[in-house]
Amino acid sequence: TNTCAILKEPSSGRVMTVATNQPGVQFYTGNSLSTALPGRRTYGTHAGLCLETQNYPDSVHQASFPSPFLHPGEEYHHLTIHQFSVET
Repeated sequence: TNTCAILKEPSSGRVMTVATNQPGVQFYTGNSLSTALPGRRTYGTHAGLCLETQNYPDSVHQASFPSPFLHPGEEYHHLTIHQFSVET
């Protein structure tokens, strides 16, 4: 696996490291967050994010990208590791 992202929250020292065997990572922001969860706090715009490990977008049409195809008899293994720590 290769590290694809390191996120740090400076005030608490929390760190999330993401490693994967996938060639790409899609980053989503919380642009559309504006809802309250029952009994929980309200989450506003940019209150969250998502890191989705995957093949490169449009891999099926790009010969220079790793192939996303799985052929009969082949096995698929996708590994993503989320490691949490605290910097001191």
